[in-house]
Amino acid sequence: MSGKYLVTGGAGYVGSVVAQHLIEAGHEVTVLDNLSTGFREGVPAGAAFIEGDIRDAAKWLDPSYDAVLHFAAFSQVGESVAKPEKYWDNNVGGTMALLAAMRDAGVRRLVFSSTAATYGEPVSTPITETDPTAPTSPYGASKLAVDHMITGEAAAHGLAAVSLRYFNVAGAYGEHGERHDPESHLIPLVLQVAQGRREAISVFGDDYATEDGTCVRDYIHVADLAEAHLLAVDAATPGEHLICNLGNGNGFSVRQVIETVRRVTGHPVPEVSAPRRDGDPAVLVASAATAREKLGWRPSRADLAGIVADAWAFAQRKG
Repeated sequence: MSGKYLVTGGAGYVGSVVAQHLIEAGHEVTVLDNLSTGFREGVPAGAAFIEGDIRDAAKWLDPSYDAVLHFAAFSQVGESVAKPEKYWDNNVGGTMALLAAMRDAGVRRLVFSSTAATYGEPVSTPITETDPTAPTSPYGASKLAVDHMITGEAAAHGLAAVSLRYFNVAGAYGEHGERHDPESHLIPLVLQVAQGRREAISVFGDDYATEDGTCVRDYIHVADLAEAHLLAVDAATPGEHLICNLGNGNGFSVRQVIETVRRVTGHPVPEVSAPRRDGDPAVLVASAATAREKLGWRPSRADLAGIVADAWAFAQRKG
């Protein structure tokens, strides 16, 4: 059955791919984005577009909407340390205004873009949803605060909500891929080196307790991620707040990513050693058992070379 959905932050990387999947599934989609980090050309064809802020969502939300999928957040860890007030204001204050607008409009279904940054330093691997949450940055803390807000909203006001905690999202889907400014994600940074746009890739720490000494991360294809959001809309239950990790359950090291980019692109990728970064755990890998059980979700694009190939095709099209 088709529905009508508001996608906040739908001009950004993940939001645009989810909006595209919703349209392809026959749904009516409105994207709300202030374009502070998103791109107008990222809004999928077929989606209505509102250039505006989530704090003003009450201007546009009405009972005709079946659900909100919420991606409108600042997400740079380093910036959040330097400017925590920016993250509390937008990520927390903005979401509080959005929840109030949903309540007033009678829109009672929400899928929230959360993050593995809510866990901080993992106590075990793979990470499960019952592991302690101890974020190490204002970004992670702001996302965890929103998760707490949603839990209260569901209990008090009957909201049907699902939070999806992403691990490392990568790859591209059609005309939608990563183009952050500044770019901070490993795969697009390594691809910039392959394109000749960057001299070398920095490897931050090569003495971790991993097979090759570099950090290990769980990479999930953005299209798999998008499919989880569609399943989450259907799985959301009134009065309940479900939290699910999204990852492949497999880890790839920094050096494995670099070597995969060399193999996929056929270009040299010089690397330089750099000191460890504060707060970088050696291994971050998700357990997605809850998503399998509660959403019926299984990633189908777990091959790192395929993820890199899709990202490379997008990077070449966009220059």
